[in-house]
Amino acid sequence: MCAILGMIKIKKVSKEELKRIADVMNYRGPDEEGYFIEENIGLGHKRLSIIDLQTGKQPLFNEDGNLVLVCNGEIYNFIELKKKLEEKGHVFKTKSDSEVILHLYEDKKEKCLDDLRGMFAFGIWDRKNKTLFLARDRIGKKPLVYAIKNGNFYFSSELKGLLEVPEIEKEIDYFALDDFFTYQAIPSPKTIFKDIRKLPPAHYLLWKNGEIKIERYWEIDFTKKIYFKDENEYKEVLWEKLKEATKIRLISDVPLGAFLSGGIDSSTVVGIMSELVNQPVKTFSVGFDIESFNELKYAKIVAKKFNTEHYEFIVKPDIIEILPKLVWYYNEPFGDSSMIPTYYVAQQTSKYVKVALNGDGGDENFAGYPRYYQTKILEKLYIISKRTGLLNKKTKKLFEKLYQKRPYFFPIRVLKWLQEADNNGFCYAYSRRLTSFSPEWKNKLYSKEFKNILKSYDSFKITENLWEKAGNIDLLEKMMFCDFNLYLPEVLLVKMDIACMANSIEGRSPFLDIKFIELIASFPPNLKLNGQKTKYILKEKLNGFLPDEILKRKKMGFGVPLRKWFQNELKGYLKELILSDNFRKVGLLEYKTVENIFKEHIDGKVDHSSRLFLLLTFELWRKVYKIS
Repeated sequence: MCAILGMIKIKKVSKEELKRIADVMNYRGPDEEGYFIEENIGLGHKRLSIIDLQTGKQPLFNEDGNLVLVCNGEIYNFIELKKKLEEKGHVFKTKSDSEVILHLYEDKKEKCLDDLRGMFAFGIWDRKNKTLFLARDRIGKKPLVYAIKNGNFYFSSELKGLLEVPEIEKEIDYFALDDFFTYQAIPSPKTIFKDIRKLPPAHYLLWKNGEIKIERYWEIDFTKKIYFKDENEYKEVLWEKLKEATKIRLISDVPLGAFLSGGIDSSTVVGIMSELVNQPVKTFSVGFDIESFNELKYAKIVAKKFNTEHYEFIVKPDIIEILPKLVWYYNEPFGDSSMIPTYYVAQQTSKYVKVALNGDGGDENFAGYPRYYQTKILEKLYIISKRTGLLNKKTKKLFEKLYQKRPYFFPIRVLKWLQEADNNGFCYAYSRRLTSFSPEWKNKLYSKEFKNILKSYDSFKITENLWEKAGNIDLLEKMMFCDFNLYLPEVLLVKMDIACMANSIEGRSPFLDIKFIELIASFPPNLKLNGQKTKYILKEKLNGFLPDEILKRKKMGFGVPLRKWFQNELKGYLKELILSDNFRKVGLLEYKTVENIFKEHIDGKVDHSSRLFLLLTFELWRKVYKIS
């Protein structure tokens, strides 16, 4: 894992310019650094050494020195690709997995991306044709941002790198800020700043003569199905591909281990690893001293089952010191509170290994989130309601009145969801499950000034566009399509990348292997969600492999006891930030609404912890990045 950066300027590039950007991302690659400068083009690389410790330094060059590469990531099928390329006459100078990209690009140009199996963000400068080729992996494990300013082009692994460029301004993109309050994060291609954009996952960017072209090269496809005679065939092909995806992620010249939450996905990865390696797997877990949030007992069950070398850590509410640091690492506002335990487990893991496998992607592949079956149940209730005439103008008005009086009473919320499904479709009902601040909430929260800036902008259009793009497929797979394009890359993978890179370790995800994803997408939807049985076919295969306590336990997200912390240990800290005069003067949010959210939570009337965390991290971000 590494940090990459580069610039193409009208004037000459200096090493000092590149080094300023590189140094602010030093934690991503503390082992080595390298630069390439030629007149007005410059590339830089900060390296975290994982494979080929001796000769894998970057930038890398092809045989004739015409192509120059900087790469962040791992190519898991590089041995296979290297063999084929050598048979075609290509000469390799290193044992690095990244070098295969150069030789593939020589042969196939942008089509090289079709052959790469891994996580990556890279840049290739073609010295002869004066072109820059940038690309990100299909799922979005590795980040890449860019900016065009005054005829100059810049790119970097992280937004904070480009903030080191004097001509790039810290002007907030208020539409991106609205996206943050909707989705907990800012989806590609926006960033919090107008001058900087993200290259979306599964896209490449080609720069030539001051012009850029951006193209998508891959899309998850739920329309191509495979049909076997019985479930056993699905189970066997699933298992074979998952074991292979895990095996190729064990290639490393440094010690490796695994994050173990005690959930099905991470437990499965640990179990497979234990069959593939000759020594006990090192496993790492975090928990809390509040029982309802503590998964350590489940992690211990798995550790015992597979005889791992197990380490655990208790997260306590003394996080005031770490939060500003975390906000700095995340570059822009980020509101998923599990960023805290994810950071801590990565921090503890980094004391023992430099590579850690994880269970990311299990929920997206196998429909593991409650919102999937909840929305499918809602679909059935909706059909019944329409048939019986329950959903008419009078009843919908009644549902709205009831919701206004008791918005947090679950049966009334179900009636509200039915009303929304009838008015706006299931995409709207699904979208609301992703957000802490619904349109009604934002109407109360946003100031007149902020509303005037946004005018008719609707952040739900992001999910609506994905919903439409998914096409005529099952409702379940429409939700999964949205998650693969939104929640997974923009929230979960950002969280894992930052947690690992902040602690200079590499995270690998067998469930996010592209061959595995494509295989599971081809399974019929009822094998993923069977009634209310989530991860159906995976759990069926895991019978006898994982302990029953793990397979039959209720799903427990990687949550944080914010409700209790905000009412007690963190109450003063929270109040000091979100009810400060400084925050009030920003003029974007209604102070009275913020005050009411805080008071209702402290008084125990409503659990506003997720909303409060969004407000808290936004204000902390403003302070850390000195945004007025």
